[in-house]
Amino acid sequence: MSAIIVLLLAVLSRALPVALHQQSWNLSLLGGSLLFLGSRMTSDSPRRAALKIAGVLAVLMATDYWITAYGYHYPFHVSGYLITWAWYAGVIVASMGLFRKITAARVAAGAVITPTSFFLLSNFVVWMGGMYAHTAAGLAQCYTLALPFYRNDLVSTAITAAALFGLPAIAARLVDTFHSVSNNNLAA
Repeated sequence: MSAIIVLLLAVLSRALPVALHQQSWNLSLLGGSLLFLGSRMTSDSPRRAALKIAGVLAVLMATDYWITAYGYHYPFHVSGYLITWAWYAGVIVASMGLFRKITAARVAAGAVITPTSFFLLSNFVVWMGGMYAHTAAGLAQCYTLALPFYRNDLVSTAITAAALFGLPAIAARLVDTFHSVSNNNLAA
């Protein structure tokens, strides 16, 4: 599947609920898409991979800007997104290493690590920002209240990763099966 289509679907899964004034509850194709996009850069030269990562980041930065400024009508502050943007890049780069060899176990690990790392990182930043008391109880409250979003991110990332990595593998096996059946019929 084309990386551009995957990126477009990830952007739409984040922007459409906002544009339609619906609550997404953190159900998006973003995590699984970042894993997939990184996996498609494993054989690229460092320069080519860096350019592709920059392109993906530019699209996601523009999406974050639009969602914040036009979707939610909040002021946009770049400093509020630097950690998120670093996380986007980190997932892609980590995927480039993780998926040098694609296996079901690696896809499952990526599908768990990606939303978990975002949950831990983003909620720590929220806690540090002063929305919660700077105590152990405030940190616990911050993480506890974010659990529904984490659950949904975990589910959507797992489904997206399973589809993006699993469907091509299933299609390849079907093609192999049809070729071997065809070759057996020709030999008979």
